[in-house]
Amino acid sequence: MKKDIIISGVGGQGILSISAVIGMAALENNLHMKQAEVHGMSQRGGDVQSNLRISSDPIWSDLIQKHKADLIISVEPMEALRYVAYLKPGGWIITNTTPEKNIPDYTSDDEIATELAKYKTVAFNADEMARQSGSARSGNMVILGAASHWLDIPVESLEQAIANLFGRKGDEVVATNLKAFRAGRDEAAKHL
Repeated sequence: MKKDIIISGVGGQGILSISAVIGMAALENNLHMKQAEVHGMSQRGGDVQSNLRISSDPIWSDLIQKHKADLIISVEPMEALRYVAYLKPGGWIITNTTPEKNIPDYTSDDEIATELAKYKTVAFNADEMARQSGSARSGNMVILGAASHWLDIPVESLEQAIANLFGRKGDEVVATNLKAFRAGRDEAAKHL
């Protein structure tokens, strides 16, 4: 088993939380893991990106080469497009469709949708699903839930990692994030 994953978004969207959950779940399943992060101008809404490599065999580098990523998980649609050069043929993009328009010349929603349609993509409004799950801040867990179908990690391990990551914030926060995760998983199942 080997998965090379790029996780992207804008500062404050929980990119590193997605990486942490996947990483904890991978380690629980005795998989090897390497991670590299780029924070950019995250304090000002800049891009945040994480390379996450998971394998049943040892991994020597934490960076993913162009045309080698199995999966791009993005909490922001333009950020998904930023990394398509890293996607391997047949790879998947899982992305939120709600833009974080933090620059004056942000590409139109239609242009983004047209570009994303050129790839195997699951795209939906994760922000709205997060609000329906009880917390507008859990869009990252909605996207993680959607991506879980392509991770080759037992869903129970991912859910346990969510409980571990958010446990110090209380049972209600854990329950809300698990609800968001499951909503995203159900949404992506429609695309399988």
